[in-house]
Amino acid sequence: MTTILVADDEFLITDVLAFALEDEGFMVVRASNGRKGLDVLDRERPDLVITDYMMPVMNGVEFAQAIRGRLGTGMPIILMSGAHADLARESGHLFARIFEKPFIIGEVIEAVIALVGRPG
Repeated sequence: MTTILVADDEFLITDVLAFALEDEGFMVVRASNGRKGLDVLDRERPDLVITDYMMPVMNGVEFAQAIRGRLGTGMPIILMSGAHADLARESGHLFARIFEKPFIIGEVIEAVIALVGRPG
């Protein structure tokens, strides 16, 4: 099963993304910050990561850098960013896609499918 890790400290956003992805047939695992996301990454080995930029403990760019340090460039990472979208774009090489909040959930789902295919 195709697994997606959603790392965001805003539980409502995490829930919206998780429910939408699960409706498409993906398995979703969650983390409330980047450090917890690394623990989930090691345990669950997801196929794709969706992360927020602003999170406590480890922000989305730091999280993406840690993922790249562990796994190289093979893991697609999607970044969600609100007020700090310009800062996030400075590190755009780390991300397969960057979405600004508020995002359109259908566009996120389309990006996920384009990056990892439909769940099988």
